[in-house]
Amino acid sequence: MFNPKKNLVRLLIGLVIVVVLLFGKGINLITDFLWFKSIHFESVFLTRLFTKLSLFLPIWLFLGLFLTIYFRMIYKSYLAYPRLHDVTVKKNPIKQYNALVGFAIGAFFSLVITNSLWLDFLKMINGVSFNQTDPIYHLDISFYIFVLPFLRTLMGLLIVFLGLIILGTALLEFILINQRYPNVMDITMETISNSLKGPFLRSLFKKISYLLAFCFLLLSGFYLTNTFELLYSTRGVAFGASYTDIAVTLWSYRTYALLAVVSAALTLFAFHKNKLRLFALGPIMIIVAGIVFSVAGAIVQQLIVEPDEISKETEYLKYNIEFTQKAYNLDAVDLVEYPYAEDLTQTSIQKNDETIKNIRINDARPLKQTFNQIQSIRLYYDFYDIDVDRYKINGEYTQVFITPRELNQYKLDNKAMTWLNQYLKYTHGYGIVMSPVNRVTDEGQPELLFKNIPPITDTDLRITQPEIYFGEQTEKYIIVGSGEKEFDYPSGSDNVETMYSGSDGISLHGLNRLLFAYKEQSLKLLVSNNVTRDSKIIINRNIIERVNAIAPFLKYDSNPYIVLNDMDGKLYWIIDAYTDTPYYPYSQRFDFQEDSINYIRNAVKVVVDAYDGTVHFYTFDDKDPLILTYKHIFPKLFSDREDFPEGLEAHARYPQNLFDLQASVYQKYHVDNPVVFYNGEDVWDLATEKYMDNVQTMASNYVMFKIEDKAEFALIMPYTPKGKPNMTSLLVARNDAPHYGEVFLYRFPKDKTVQGPIMIESRIDQDSLISPQFTLWGQQGSSVLRGNLIVVPIESSLLYVEPIYIQSDNADSLPEMKRVIIAYKDQIVMESTLKAGLDQLFGNKQQQDLTLQTIETLIKQIDHKFELTKESIDELEQLLEELKKQIK
Repeated sequence: MFNPKKNLVRLLIGLVIVVVLLFGKGINLITDFLWFKSIHFESVFLTRLFTKLSLFLPIWLFLGLFLTIYFRMIYKSYLAYPRLHDVTVKKNPIKQYNALVGFAIGAFFSLVITNSLWLDFLKMINGVSFNQTDPIYHLDISFYIFVLPFLRTLMGLLIVFLGLIILGTALLEFILINQRYPNVMDITMETISNSLKGPFLRSLFKKISYLLAFCFLLLSGFYLTNTFELLYSTRGVAFGASYTDIAVTLWSYRTYALLAVVSAALTLFAFHKNKLRLFALGPIMIIVAGIVFSVAGAIVQQLIVEPDEISKETEYLKYNIEFTQKAYNLDAVDLVEYPYAEDLTQTSIQKNDETIKNIRINDARPLKQTFNQIQSIRLYYDFYDIDVDRYKINGEYTQVFITPRELNQYKLDNKAMTWLNQYLKYTHGYGIVMSPVNRVTDEGQPELLFKNIPPITDTDLRITQPEIYFGEQTEKYIIVGSGEKEFDYPSGSDNVETMYSGSDGISLHGLNRLLFAYKEQSLKLLVSNNVTRDSKIIINRNIIERVNAIAPFLKYDSNPYIVLNDMDGKLYWIIDAYTDTPYYPYSQRFDFQEDSINYIRNAVKVVVDAYDGTVHFYTFDDKDPLILTYKHIFPKLFSDREDFPEGLEAHARYPQNLFDLQASVYQKYHVDNPVVFYNGEDVWDLATEKYMDNVQTMASNYVMFKIEDKAEFALIMPYTPKGKPNMTSLLVARNDAPHYGEVFLYRFPKDKTVQGPIMIESRIDQDSLISPQFTLWGQQGSSVLRGNLIVVPIESSLLYVEPIYIQSDNADSLPEMKRVIIAYKDQIVMESTLKAGLDQLFGNKQQQDLTLQTIETLIKQIDHKFELTKESIDELEQLLEELKKQIK
């Protein structure tokens, strides 16, 4: 019988379980809102929350009611089962929890659907037109990027839901029939067949028939969406729908969709008329149609397409080329014929002094090792990454290496890894190290423009706020405004202390302290006497995690870089953010940061204050429909490019990761002619170089050289013809205003051999003076390390520069930049400085003649001294040394 007390206990137990499950989620929800509010992005949080609620509640109500009614139907059919004569029937099966179970299951599925679809739903209803249509269905590209993914995901989730309901129905029916006939397993098969099997199966199949019919209708919709997904086909010679896809596969999907609708009707008819064989007719027709179309597709491909593939696929190759170029913004690349002449002179060098002064003779990899040894000051400081940028220093446009000195708590002594030290004491890094790319000391170490703690500089740049509370290594939360002063920086044998005065942080007053103690799983945070009513907790200090928490729908560059704003002396992080999708029709997909995409724009630059963590998202591409859609969804998240902070725009960089992707795509997709594309007649390779000890594909490099009569900070990538070493072109991205983001291609003459980087590397290896010197150094307990080969365009010529490092085999030794190799035309020299090498290559004729005269005079003196007695040996050695210097 129904027992109110027992059922009340069960209900209470169920409620306790639900509360326990939701408690952690509720805490996270509250603390997340407090954090979003503290950084003034609560509108983003509320948009996300209200959208999920507006989707979850109606879906939950619908599914909950549907499942409750459905379970009630099952229970009624259970009561209608005929009773067996020799079986005792249980009169009171559990039926009180139909609604509870129905709404609980409905809540689970509603959460899954909501979490999967909320952003797709917002993009669908806010989607901005691309003002470009696909060539097959003539639909705006926005349909494929905003509408189609939503429909596909929704139908997929519904099919899974219905499949689980069908399985659950069969299981529930079996449980109920076993309750009504507890000894059903002991009944003979003949009794089951005569008394039970018929009514039971008819009742079960009747319910399942409606679900199966709806599944077939969803399947029909899926087949229809497959017709649009043909524009992502990989069957043909290029990405996108091919001749066979349009001639055969398209009609197969339309046929499957029609047969799925027929199958839905047959399913209902078959179960209601007890003609179960008809149910199988629909799936059989789909299977047979699949076989027929597969054979037809193979015949068309082999007998019609392949014998005349160029003719049949030309139209679709054009689509692939056109849409791939648009998707990666390569249709905007300007072609510039480079008048390669090899006519540099000493005068040319002098006229391009700004370029020469910024030729890079140092590399980030050995530089990082050097900085960590000579500038980390203490073990707990770390230089995580070295970046290249440019600054106006003492009036000169200067390319530099720059890196922040971050505090790495994991390098603290084990005894110092206390809770107080980790979360209250050691809270931030300090300052930067900066060096010019073109100068080293006599010892081969980088010349430093900013160094030491506090930062010291001889330049006109100043740092007013050197503390770094937010960075790439700031993984842990910290508590500021506590009773404990923070470590600021070491000073001799003592430490200087400070107190955070920035705006970031969430008050730990009142209930907040309990909430964050639970969130961070820290009892000390709750009981520590150092945490007062004035204390604040700062979370999400890792800059990538911080921006991801705010706007996870953007993709962030893997290389944030620090900038010293010369307007206010503060340090800022700049992070490039991308909008991307894999759903751009006919565009070839490529891998980018662990995802496969076929459309990308560097639409946003994120600025994070290294001291107080303030975040701003600035749109840098107002023509991108994806970012315009996100601006409609989150109107208070983004700022206009015109609002980009004064002093930072001069440090905006074309992102290297995006440029590398575009360079890879452009290897093949610089071709517009589909026949040339099909035959692979003009495919390029990314140039190769010998870096350190290995031959590798060249990395793109930031180089400063003159463009349109002005030295600019540019990003370059050289190409060679496929399988050949000579250089065919140079891809260039401009960084400086007002030309930021412009990409062009220097195309070299086809009737001249322009040396590729690997040709220069081979000449270095074969040089009769340089190669033996490498061997000699390598036999003296040292290793020779070769840096990046830099290609520098100067007027109508190219200069090749490669730094050479020597590193002792001792474990603690530092790599030292000892030589610079310079190649031009058929000449190659190795000198201790760039200037010495350039003087040797381009020195004026008077200097050369004077040197030759001096050498001839010395040789005559040496000949004369050979005739003298042994007492002149010392004088002879002095003359030989002088001769060596002159030759050098």
